[in-house]
Amino acid sequence: MARQEKKKDVVIVGLGWTGSIAGIELAQEGLEIVALERGHDQSVVPNFQYPNQIDELKYGVRLKNFQHPRMQTVTVRRNEAETALPYRSLGSFLPGNGVGGAGTHWNGLNWRPQEQELSLRSYVRDNWGEQIIPDDMVLQDYPVTYDEMEPFFTRFEKVAGISGKAGNIKGQIQEGGNPFEGWRSEEYPMPALPTTYDASLFEKAAKAAGLHPFPAPAGIASQAYTNPYGMQMGPCNFCGFCERYGCYQYSKSMPQTCTLDALKAYPNFSYRTGAEVLRVEMAQDGKTATGVTYYDYATKEEVFQPADIVILASYQLNNVHLMLLSGIGQPYNAVTGEGVTGKNYAYQMNGGVTLFFKDANFNPFVGHGANGIAIDDYSISQIDFGKEGFIGGAYWRAGTFNGQPIRSMPLPKGTASWGGKWKEAIGEWYGHAMSIGTHGSHMSYKTNHLDLDPTYTDPHGRPLMRMTFNWNPNDLRMNQFQKRKAEELAKTMGANITDIGFKDVGAQYDVRPYQTTHNTGGHIMSDSPTTGAVNKFSQAWDKHNVFAMGAGNFVQNTQYNPTGLVGGLAYHTVHAIRTQYLSNPRPLV
Repeated sequence: MARQEKKKDVVIVGLGWTGSIAGIELAQEGLEIVALERGHDQSVVPNFQYPNQIDELKYGVRLKNFQHPRMQTVTVRRNEAETALPYRSLGSFLPGNGVGGAGTHWNGLNWRPQEQELSLRSYVRDNWGEQIIPDDMVLQDYPVTYDEMEPFFTRFEKVAGISGKAGNIKGQIQEGGNPFEGWRSEEYPMPALPTTYDASLFEKAAKAAGLHPFPAPAGIASQAYTNPYGMQMGPCNFCGFCERYGCYQYSKSMPQTCTLDALKAYPNFSYRTGAEVLRVEMAQDGKTATGVTYYDYATKEEVFQPADIVILASYQLNNVHLMLLSGIGQPYNAVTGEGVTGKNYAYQMNGGVTLFFKDANFNPFVGHGANGIAIDDYSISQIDFGKEGFIGGAYWRAGTFNGQPIRSMPLPKGTASWGGKWKEAIGEWYGHAMSIGTHGSHMSYKTNHLDLDPTYTDPHGRPLMRMTFNWNPNDLRMNQFQKRKAEELAKTMGANITDIGFKDVGAQYDVRPYQTTHNTGGHIMSDSPTTGAVNKFSQAWDKHNVFAMGAGNFVQNTQYNPTGLVGGLAYHTVHAIRTQYLSNPRPLV
């Protein structure tokens, strides 16, 4: 018999970006709220304080800030014919662990999607016809428009303290910004940060080629800043320890610097760590949730936490797993195409060019996670899909973001991987390399999905979630298009050596090397219960008091880092709960 806690108005599963946003906004309504976090508690001090956090071996290589596979993992296969095996060693993606979640260890790149990305199927249909959509692609419009979302993007940018230069304010193109971005109601909360030497070389080459460079939008403070919750940030010192680390400087946008301390000040909010939610419990009629059951690692027992509203705000993979285990939405069947939960799993399609200059010193130890100059000239809104033979696009960025010598030691292809020749090459090339990265969209396909594994279980006896995923020809063609364009620009920059790193046509997904922690889909938004798991307000179609937030809502992945869209959707969801649901709990339309 599980121990039972006192009933709350709201229980939140996970206390990262979306969980803390939901908590603070709903606490303002006077609701009694509890958040359950599987991992440990962590704050800037003492957990991220200087100099302890800037330990590359501990955090950059041994990954001590991340969810270890022994705690929770997935099984992985490329197609239905393969037998899925457990993801036993962190590689391709790195889910966060503890209070703050993945929001503590990201690089800070904060983008809004382009207007066309939120209505991509309609955009393709209206410009080229639906006949160019591959048969296996599940291309959908979001049930929200850019115009609907703009106030919520703005709200998140103010709370997160984003630095940048607007390119489009109320339809007026702004010099120095991104001319291809969606319209903004106002300028960024903070001005753009200065950039490094490599970024200036890229900017010069891009301008000479007739492209449109602009500062990358950064969840990194360029000056002292106080956000709408009264949380303070300090200007970045370009230490280069962003990705895989918490920020000791109070400069990176993360829940610890933007939301959590303000949330903890509410007497009607509490949170418990070491509390792993096992399932969402349902009423006898199956139409609503009654709360959640979690495992308390301190007392080593199951606990039932009753609540009127359940908000799933854990990482995308964990949210989908919980929904599959709890019977929220019909599980997706890739063979029949029926079902919604686990559907449209998508990832990201990246590539890059590394340039080596014997006579240039880039001081790679100076930088931050979102440093650099970007271009959007080869983004979704700028490509003729009919002519090029694919649907998708990418942004490019150049700028030093970490010069940590263990993980970031670019050497020319063909260099010895150990011994005297390797040491010789380090002496010759460290500090003399720069890169241009392309960060591309990834479409959703009938074959790429998430379900429960029939063989493997977790420490609680629950089936692991199974990931079926592989690269598809459309996205590989897009990647090759970006490769050709990047090679053309790189040739103009005068490097002594240029190395190209793009996936070849026919490439297979490899779970071992790190690629990105941009896992999306699985509980996608839709305008119909037959095509998605949640509605436009992130409300489960079949359980009206369950809301699932985060990148699992993405119908296909955009060309950008997901946090800006995740944050905007979180504010969109809590606004609907506050203004529509609380006064009359029901399915929202």
